[in-house]
Amino acid sequence: MTLSAPSVSAAQPRLRVISWNLLHAGGASLEEVKLLIETMQPDILLMQEVRSFMDALPQEIPGSYARATLPGRAHGTACWSRLPLACTPHLAPLPPGLFVRRNAQVLRFDDPRFGVFSIANVHLSHGQLLNRRQLRTIRDSLTDQAIIMGDFNQVGPVWLRHFRDVGPRAKTHRLLNRVPLRLDRCLVRGFRPVSCRVLPRFGSDHRAIAVTLVPNAQPLSASSFQETDPQDSTPIADFTDKAATDAQLRYAAARPVTTP
Repeated sequence: MTLSAPSVSAAQPRLRVISWNLLHAGGASLEEVKLLIETMQPDILLMQEVRSFMDALPQEIPGSYARATLPGRAHGTACWSRLPLACTPHLAPLPPGLFVRRNAQVLRFDDPRFGVFSIANVHLSHGQLLNRRQLRTIRDSLTDQAIIMGDFNQVGPVWLRHFRDVGPRAKTHRLLNRVPLRLDRCLVRGFRPVSCRVLPRFGSDHRAIAVTLVPNAQPLSASSFQETDPQDSTPIADFTDKAATDAQLRYAAARPVTTP
C-alpha cells in the first residue's frame, strides 16, 4: 500500500531508524547486524533480545552503543547510533508481567539538525492490556519530540495520546511459523514520517522495520507517509540481494532461512 506524502525538501534533514528483534536463542549474528547497518545505513539501530556477543559491534562499526539486560535474563535491549548520545541511556522500569520484568531503554539526543529528542527502545509484554499500560508509562518519561519503537507484542491498533503509529503495516513475525502478526511498531511525536518499510527476513524470526522521519511540530494528517520512499529504493534492493547471497549462504548450514 502506498499513500501520498507531503513534499519534503531535499535539504530537510532525515532521520533513519531501524528496529530489529534478533531472537536471543540462535538468532541474528553480529555479522548479520553488520550487514544490515552497512547496507541500509541507519542513523540509529534499535535491537531487542540481544546477548553479550553484540558488545563487539562498536569495534566493527564505530558508533555509540549501549546494551541492557532484562532483570533475570541473559538478553535485553541494545542500541547503536551514528549520532552522539546526549547522555548515557537509562532504563525506565515498566509494569511487570507474571514471568518477565520489563524495562525500556531510553535514549536522549541533542542534535543540531533534529533538536532535542528521545527514543524508547522497547520489548513489551505479551498481555494486551499490560503492554498498553506499559506504553503509557513510557510516554511520561520522554521529551516533546519522541519515538517509541521496537517489539510491542501488540495485536490490533495502538492508541497513545499525542503519538501516531507510523511504522509499516506489513506483518513482521509468524506465530509458530504460521500466523502472521504485526508485532514491531513505531510511534512518533514531534516527527513527520517520510517513508517506512519492512525489511527481508533472515537470521531472526522477526523482520526488521525501518522508518525515515523529519522534525515536525505540526499535526499529522491521514496521508502523512508512504510505505516506500522512491529516493530510498536502491538500498532495499541491495539489501535483498545481499541477504540472499551473503547471509543465507553463510548461515543456511546452521539454520534454515524462511521468508514469510
